[in-house]
Amino acid sequence: MRFTSKSSKSFRANVVICALIALPLLAAQAQNASMGAPKQETHGIVVANMDASVKPGDDFNQYANGGWIKRTEIPPDRASVGVFTGLADLSNKRTVGLIEEAAKANAPAGSNTRKIADLYNSFMDETAVETRGLAPLRPHLDSIAAIRDKSELARALGESLRSDVDALNNTNYHTPNLFGLWVAPGFNDSDHYAAYLLQGGLQLPDREYYLADSDRMRDIRAKYQAHISTMLKLAGFTDTDARAERIVDLEHAIAEKHISLAENEDIHKANNTWSQADFAMKAPGLDWNEYFKAAGLTRQADFIVWQPIAFAGESALVASTPLEAWKDWLAYHLIEDFSGTLAKGGFSGAYAGALPKAFSEEQFAFFGKTLQGVPQRTPRWKQAVGLVNDTLGDEVGRLYAERYFPPEAKLRAQKMVTNIVDAFHKRIDALTWMTPATKKEAQDKLSALYVGIGYPETWEDYSGLEIKPDDLFGNLWRSSLFEYHRQIARLGKPIDRREWSMTPQTVNAVNLPLQNALNFPAAILEPPFFDAEAPDALNYGAIGSIIGHEISHTFDSEGSAFDAHGGLRNWWTAADLEHFNAATAKLATQYDSYRPFPDLSLNGKQTLSENIADLAGLAASFDGYHAALANNPAPAEEGFTGDQQFFIAYGQAHRSKIRDASLRRQVMTDEHSPGEYRTDTVRNVDPWYDGFRIQPGEKLYLSPDDRVRIW
Repeated sequence: MRFTSKSSKSFRANVVICALIALPLLAAQAQNASMGAPKQETHGIVVANMDASVKPGDDFNQYANGGWIKRTEIPPDRASVGVFTGLADLSNKRTVGLIEEAAKANAPAGSNTRKIADLYNSFMDETAVETRGLAPLRPHLDSIAAIRDKSELARALGESLRSDVDALNNTNYHTPNLFGLWVAPGFNDSDHYAAYLLQGGLQLPDREYYLADSDRMRDIRAKYQAHISTMLKLAGFTDTDARAERIVDLEHAIAEKHISLAENEDIHKANNTWSQADFAMKAPGLDWNEYFKAAGLTRQADFIVWQPIAFAGESALVASTPLEAWKDWLAYHLIEDFSGTLAKGGFSGAYAGALPKAFSEEQFAFFGKTLQGVPQRTPRWKQAVGLVNDTLGDEVGRLYAERYFPPEAKLRAQKMVTNIVDAFHKRIDALTWMTPATKKEAQDKLSALYVGIGYPETWEDYSGLEIKPDDLFGNLWRSSLFEYHRQIARLGKPIDRREWSMTPQTVNAVNLPLQNALNFPAAILEPPFFDAEAPDALNYGAIGSIIGHEISHTFDSEGSAFDAHGGLRNWWTAADLEHFNAATAKLATQYDSYRPFPDLSLNGKQTLSENIADLAGLAASFDGYHAALANNPAPAEEGFTGDQQFFIAYGQAHRSKIRDASLRRQVMTDEHSPGEYRTDTVRNVDPWYDGFRIQPGEKLYLSPDDRVRIW
């Protein structure tokens, strides 16, 4: 459960919505010009970004960010801009420097420094990619073409399984492979790593892109089918229109078997342990023995199947759908993976950018322009930085942390964490609706929470990964298998509760419910979120609310299902759980009413856990801010009181501007509400009303009884 859109240590987690994290962007000077940032550096709220003509009680996002919104244009190679993209610019500018140093170091062959240089250079050698053409891909396409029966199909499907999903940490439920593997602490044995299997098989972002009956979605599906035909034609296939129609029909049938994103977040429905023998009985159609053998999982006794209905449905499709349709589907998915760019908001698959330019241009034309409304491709060198970051992320992160995250910064951040955790302890003690037994469990969980600041305590070992300077295809193929084999090797072993799921150079934060742990990477602990020279009001309103957000995931609609050791266990009394569910349902209803387009509203259930975290995190950070003041009056800045600065800083931390196509995609496929509506969280917090004298009749005003209070 991340603070913002999807990201991962591995680029196999491939759907970074709105490209908030993964896109390497413009240099800082160009960023200021293109994004309308004030030229004068400030260490507090930025008044020039505000619009004082708007009442804070009518539209707090416009009040806090209206000036910035008016003067900011989204660059042509981006789906959105905001605070996160600005910090991603900085992180990637620094990372480029580290990669350049590695390239000049002439390090020994096989060293991590040499691997960084060789991977980057292999991606940048476009001449070699063009010269080799389809040659690297051809043996794999030939292997697919040679499939003779459903048993061999099962083998091919099993060989495609990758560890490219993550249901709780990075909330990535999407894989273009038939199914996806996630290795994580077990629901029912939180001391050992278990195998989770999730539904898959779609190239478009979500089932709704196939099933929604609107003019826009019908148009997208028609353009998608044309795109598939073009990709197959580029790869030398014949009868591409007919093949494309079969592929779309198959993916539509798969989408009908999928459960929705909102349903995916019901943890208790996901806890389904199947033995290997159960698959043939509960999901007949696929030759599961061949599948698991090809996937290297024959010794795995059991799996947690996240969506049993989808597994039964997809397995039945393997049996009922003609073999030639599946072979077309496998070939197209492989081509799409090899062609991938950053157009989808992340590397589209395990082999991005390894085919000639015509493939990546066609993929961008659909997934970038049509699907996200982005008019211009990201330059290849920036994609190369993303690839290095994601493939050798811990080694780059180790260098990044040494260079850019000094010990004193870590100490300052840890102090804020301490204050906000203390605020949560006090808020739990003060709850009138929670029984002592449940309070004790909540306090124990909070006391056991591990909070990682800046960088992990141990680093990933890349000694088994072979990287060559002139073999992009091989590098991508080997790195995909390396990560998969690394994950399955952990199955059944004791867990590392202090393991990180993000790299230090990632601009994000995460709660890891199965470990009862938090990660705050170094790259997010930068201005404007965290500024040593800024007043406490800014730091607590910005990064403090993020810290509180991640802590509160410990007790949100998903996190509350896990105990202090990460085990899936109901530690609530029936009455307490009933009250909690009623309060959270009220929040879901509130977000259901937000409508960014006349024909599309937010899904309060889909975004519920993130909305709970925003609300609880903001309230706890406000308490932490006042604790930091130690009963001293807060200094006024720019004519604003300390409390006003706190809430403005919160609003400005969520400033963003996004293209309509990407906003639609976010609303349909992301667990996070758009930034505008995250800013509106303030309407549930009593001190906001006091700070800005919000009155009945103003658009955001809620009566005290209508304000949602949970923690």
